[in-house]
Amino acid sequence: MAFLDRGARTMLLWELLSGMALTLTYMFKPKVTLNYPYEKGPLSPRFRGEHVLRRYPSGEERCIACKLCEAVCPAQAITIEAEPRADGIRRTTRYDIDMTKCIYCGLCQEACPVDAIVEGPNFEFATETRAELIYTKEKLLANGDRWESEIARNLATDAPYR
Repeated sequence: MAFLDRGARTMLLWELLSGMALTLTYMFKPKVTLNYPYEKGPLSPRFRGEHVLRRYPSGEERCIACKLCEAVCPAQAITIEAEPRADGIRRTTRYDIDMTKCIYCGLCQEACPVDAIVEGPNFEFATETRAELIYTKEKLLANGDRWESEIARNLATDAPYR
């Protein structure tokens, strides 16, 4: 009996017809594919992308040069040098992150007492050379200025769970 059933399925091309029927059912359903460069999918508020240094609303940088992020970084990707300013407040003179070493663990963000270093929502930061992946203080502050509104919104969304 199984021989006849298998023979009938083979002669009638049952697998082909069932596959075509499945294709026909999906043809009229809404599409799930995104046109990537022009359409972007949703990101979680906890997404860890490109690093940024944030500023206070007054424009002063948040980093107080406590060096906790440098100490906690398992990849040793962060380098900080600091000295006191004329007004007696200690600030960084050098804040570098080697993004080729970074493992995007988020420990630097968790260790920072003033939310100065944050991993932002940008995941499109490809470069042509490795030298471009060494982020200086100026580049990190520029990233923070560019993404501040979205970072503040993500931190506010995530605040009840921290």
